[in-house]
Amino acid sequence: MINAEYLDVFLDESQEHLQSINDNLLKLEQAPDDLSIVGEVFRSAHTLKGMAATMGFEDLAHLTHNMENVLDLIRNSKLEATSAVLDVVFLAVDDLEAMVTDIAMGGEGKRDVSHVVSQLELIEKGETPKAVTKEELEKMVQPVQPSEKLEETYDEFERTVLEQSFEQGYGAYQIKVSLDERAMLKAARVFMVFDVLEQVGEVIKSTPSAEHLEEEKFDQDFLVTVLSKVEGEEIKQRILKVSEITNVVVQSIDAKMLSTLVEEEEVIPIVEEPIKAEKKELVQAEKKEEKPAKQKAEMNKTIRVNIERLDVLMNLFEELVIDRGRLEQIASELRNNELNETVERMSRISGDLQEIILNMRMMPVEQVFNRFPRMVRSLSKDLNKKVNLQIVGAETELDRTIIDEIGDPLVHLLRNSIDHGIETPDKRVAAGKPEEGTVILKAYHSGNNVFIEIEDDGAGIDREKVLKKALTNGVVTEEEAQKMTDQQVFALLFSSGFSTADKITDVSGRGVGLDVVRNTFESLGGVVTVNSILGKGSTFSIQLPLTLSIIDVMLVELQNEKFAIPLSSIVETAIVNKTDVFSAHNQKVIDFRGKVVPLVFLNDIFEVPKEQSEEEFYSLVIVHKGDKVAGLVVDSLIGQHDIVLKSLGNYLKEVFAISGATILGNGQVALIVDTNALIK
Repeated sequence: MINAEYLDVFLDESQEHLQSINDNLLKLEQAPDDLSIVGEVFRSAHTLKGMAATMGFEDLAHLTHNMENVLDLIRNSKLEATSAVLDVVFLAVDDLEAMVTDIAMGGEGKRDVSHVVSQLELIEKGETPKAVTKEELEKMVQPVQPSEKLEETYDEFERTVLEQSFEQGYGAYQIKVSLDERAMLKAARVFMVFDVLEQVGEVIKSTPSAEHLEEEKFDQDFLVTVLSKVEGEEIKQRILKVSEITNVVVQSIDAKMLSTLVEEEEVIPIVEEPIKAEKKELVQAEKKEEKPAKQKAEMNKTIRVNIERLDVLMNLFEELVIDRGRLEQIASELRNNELNETVERMSRISGDLQEIILNMRMMPVEQVFNRFPRMVRSLSKDLNKKVNLQIVGAETELDRTIIDEIGDPLVHLLRNSIDHGIETPDKRVAAGKPEEGTVILKAYHSGNNVFIEIEDDGAGIDREKVLKKALTNGVVTEEEAQKMTDQQVFALLFSSGFSTADKITDVSGRGVGLDVVRNTFESLGGVVTVNSILGKGSTFSIQLPLTLSIIDVMLVELQNEKFAIPLSSIVETAIVNKTDVFSAHNQKVIDFRGKVVPLVFLNDIFEVPKEQSEEEFYSLVIVHKGDKVAGLVVDSLIGQHDIVLKSLGNYLKEVFAISGATILGNGQVALIVDTNALIK
């Protein structure tokens, strides 16, 4: 058995080397005569091969060896780094990544790579690699299909359940489901698959676990064991009816096969420690050989920390923030100078500690951005377009929680820009543009927010086409359409099921996606806006908070209940006379700084009992969502506070306009207002 300590080192190092290979292959395609780039790719591949062989992952080592042979020919100027050659090398890298992912999920890194190996061997012999169709490519990237050996193992209790099901006439099936790599909502697809399975039988085990599947902590495949009296082929056809499912493999389990599935107990041989020591020395030797001295010195100044430990640390600090608020309140009530001084000092120190902990959780958006160049390369080839992706500000940092969520929405926005925005080379030339389109992916800090922008120099958005489609779909009326600004028209693209595509493609045009993109960013406290000039290009801008754990809020009061409004959504606060309030279209509004602002009465929204008040003024919190604003009417304004954001749990997910809760210094719970839900 492989010691987890060395396995973790292997996985971390492998992912770094694969990313380096990907990045340098893209550079090599742009500068095929630069042999220094080939040297970088070769060194990473060589190190990966050595580590894989050391750890006993022979398939991984074998494929890397074949790829290394081709790279060696390029390095020695015996082979040109043409696009056709690099296509095959990229396919090999895809397989290597899939193998490493399989190992990370507890597998053995097995994969059928015979087609890619044969292509690499053809190149070695000096022959031209065979062109690969899209259908062949999809077959190539499918995981190895299970034959006689089952991939799943079962504990004693699970085996007993299976044996009893055989006696009762049930069939048992091990089902491997593969999702489309472009699927936006993996958890939703998993839910739909489970729903289908529960209609025909009972799921007794899943790998990864149901919790990990729900949190989308898996790649493209998952494995389930099902008891059913329905035939396996029928189950397969039912699952395939779920959209974005690319492959389903159903394998029947019988009593004979089950008897071979006893989980192996860990046996520690006498010679294990020398073997481990030898493996560790070999891995370290590879690392020493490949890393320059300066880089090694820098590595000594960092340590790898499991992210779960940081989560625990964050949770403990959140409790400290709550107690800090309580102490500050007690100190202000007691008015004891020594206590006040101590609490003030503790507040300063905990404030510094808060900043350090939040910084520890920050990660560069490069973690997400670095997968996009490969995607853009493949997509532009599929669409017969020439696209140059420029990445700016990849070092910009965001909280890990947000980093984990933004990858899929950004993929969709990039696909949208390339498919709908960038024109084909002939159309670009006819329009007086260079035949290669440019997409700029930019990230930068501004205040307590991070902005991510996707800008293209394509055809732009046709306002009239969008409006026509919106009118046809009944999204807006003729009267509303005449009054809409460009920003409001462009925002219609995010309406559910809205698409202006003339034809459906594998990339886009199915009427799904941009509404999911907006909802995902808004659930993170972000805002998406669009600017476009017809014929010149478009810019999608996403504003995101730096962190979701501890946020600045304005505390307000409705009768005796307290609510928190995130400062990132607030424009300003105001006191207005009731005589300044007008009615328009059955909506109370005010004229605020030359702009008509609708009023939202939180007492009515949250059904807080109102007492008759003789006051002549309204207390307002002016909030915004993109270019839209609204005035939230509250009873009183308390002030600004740092609060810890807590989830309401699974049972209260659908509470309107509430995104969470927090515990105040006096122990009272305050609900956090989701202002995005209140602005229409």
